[in-house]
Amino acid sequence: MTPTYVTVQARGTIALPAGVRKRHRLDEPGAQVQVIEREDGVIELHPTLPVPASQAWFWNEEWQRREHEVDDALANGQVTTFDSAADLVAHLRSLPEE
Repeated sequence: MTPTYVTVQARGTIALPAGVRKRHRLDEPGAQVQVIEREDGVIELHPTLPVPASQAWFWNEEWQRREHEVDDALANGQVTTFDSAADLVAHLRSLPEE
């Protein structure tokens, strides 16, 4: 990798290059950079997200809306349970086709 240099502004602000922000998902809302100052004088920047990237699908707005719908249905007793997978399949087959 070729080194990239950024300028430290008067108030200590630095601007990460757009490509670095995109590759490490630092352009997403809530993204942060962990700063670690090592004893050998090296300053490490570690990108962090409030939600691990592998779980981001679960925390999108649409998925969370559906999760709340399911929670409401469970709380209101609007669910059907089955003793076996075979019972579930039989129930599904009995439903009218749409």
